[in-house]
Amino acid sequence: MPHHSTENGSAIVTGAGSGIGRAIALKLSEDGYAVTVNDLNLDRARAVADEITATGGKAHAAAGDVSSEADAAAIHGASVAAFGDTALLVNNAGIVHQALFENLQTADFDRMFAVHVRGTFLMTKQVLPAMLAKGAGVVVNIASQLGQIGGIELSHYAGAKSAIIGMTKSLAREVSSRGVRVNAVAPGPINTPLVRELSEDWRKRKAAELPLGRFGEPEEVAATVAFLASPAASLFVGQTLGPNSGDVML
Repeated sequence: MPHHSTENGSAIVTGAGSGIGRAIALKLSEDGYAVTVNDLNLDRARAVADEITATGGKAHAAAGDVSSEADAAAIHGASVAAFGDTALLVNNAGIVHQALFENLQTADFDRMFAVHVRGTFLMTKQVLPAMLAKGAGVVVNIASQLGQIGGIELSHYAGAKSAIIGMTKSLAREVSSRGVRVNAVAPGPINTPLVRELSEDWRKRKAAELPLGRFGEPEEVAATVAFLASPAASLFVGQTLGPNSGDVML
């Protein structure tokens, strides 16, 4: 089992009850963070927190909807109470929904932007004051390669992910000189419960388009997040890194 210490301080990972978020939480624990595991579903958050503590890591489960201002404050408050000020925030919480633009309902559009964009905004607002006061901190926003190239039947999802990329660049311009590094990760299709919600037809078509010929694994995205969180990424500000099987090449 990995030796756990928490010399890197406190991390919050939103939407960490499954998939990419879970893999990120486990990896950050290995890397020496005390991790607040957030999920909409408390049982799922607890299961991942228990995985971490079972191997000697420090973790706290915090349920909450990141699109709610009150919940965002509660998630942050619980993390600070457990582990002190946040050194690293990973805005990973997300949802997926598939529909042609012409069939998209306003409620579906609004919910997509609420979770991805408003959630990223609200959670970052929570951690930023202490990071700026300390002159240190890292924010990693999980976008998507579809935010770079668009996606059929996913215009609201791609639009929200594109907004995250724009926010990442803007915030990085504001706070990089004050010690806070802000970057994004834009994964391609990854084998997660979220992606399995998309139609088999969509997944087959997508896999055939990828130069690598396969979808990624959550751990492969977690490695990119861990790199961006580390001092090795000291020159990376406002960047969008793409573990995406070659779907987007920049």
